[in-house]
Amino acid sequence: MNFLSHFYFERQNSSAYVVMGVVLPDLIKNADKDWNLNPQKDEYLFRDVPDYADLLRGWKRHLEVDRIFHSSDFFKEQTANLKQLILPALQTGPVKPFFLAHIGLELILDHLLLTQDFVDTSQFYRQLSAAHTQSLAGFLKFAGLPDQGRFDHFLDKFISSEYLFSYEKIEHITYALNRICMRLWLNPFTEAQLQLLTLKLEEFKEQLNQQGFLKIFDQIELELDLQSF
Repeated sequence: MNFLSHFYFERQNSSAYVVMGVVLPDLIKNADKDWNLNPQKDEYLFRDVPDYADLLRGWKRHLEVDRIFHSSDFFKEQTANLKQLILPALQTGPVKPFFLAHIGLELILDHLLLTQDFVDTSQFYRQLSAAHTQSLAGFLKFAGLPDQGRFDHFLDKFISSEYLFSYEKIEHITYALNRICMRLWLNPFTEAQLQLLTLKLEEFKEQLNQQGFLKIFDQIELELDLQSF
């Protein structure tokens, strides 16, 4: 799941550190895809400082949400549906349909949460800003972050740009997908392919909305409520 989808499960959480924690694994990977942190494997390092404990709680909830989501029938069915829809836009070029369908589904879910006001995106950014402190730096030091300065620079830009608001428009979802693919392939799409992809994403969004996209969030929330973190 993407940033706003993870935030959905903490939308009423007053702890800025838990909110930071639930998106921190993705922030780390966006800052540098080669950074691999696993603070959940050394929980004893974080128990005695409340801010660290909240960050770890959020981190673990992120991992669990992704586990539930990626093993769900919803994920399997909807990635298959989107894959079929976007195939005409992928007749040429290096991009793998399942890869694009996987990421596309997650971004469309963020789009629907944002445009239907199921999350307060401004509050999301306010809480990230509030948690961008020495406590976060201390947590990441214990977690083995290779370069705190580089991550701080990335996080500052992520918060100040408020980029997720751009997900209001489907063409910006296409743009985001293209940028992701450009990390892996040179010139992944032609302009004609991008235009067709936008049309197919719009079609998929309407289908997903009509089918009741919130059901996957309800399912995950129910499973989270049965666990302790």
